[in-house]
Amino acid sequence: MPNLRHERVRELLKREIGEAIRREFHVNEAGLISVNDVDVAGDLKSAIVFISIFGNATQQKRGIELLNEHRVRIQGLVGKSVVLKFTPTLKFVFDDSIVRGNKVLQIIEELEKSLPADEKDKS
Repeated sequence: MPNLRHERVRELLKREIGEAIRREFHVNEAGLISVNDVDVAGDLKSAIVFISIFGNATQQKRGIELLNEHRVRIQGLVGKSVVLKFTPTLKFVFDDSIVRGNKVLQIIEELEKSLPADEKDKS
């Protein structure tokens, strides 16, 4: 179970990484990059950043490439804004949980539409 400090560092990193990405990358080139979560190691020396990219397939591919190319720069920006003994080494991972969640909601919606009217009233 993560302690309070670990949770605070995780949330702070999530916010600052998102802010650094927003300042560094244009939406029309890399899509809209969103930081969904950050998983920080127990020693706070490394972090896995779960991101989602809203845009077409080309923008998503380019967004991942840009994040990996500019990883050190983003780490530097985060290091300047977050005061820690060590700035965590970042690793970017594409997170498709939002897309999967939307598909589940769409399936539920379709199932509700296919129910007879008297079944909908019981729910």
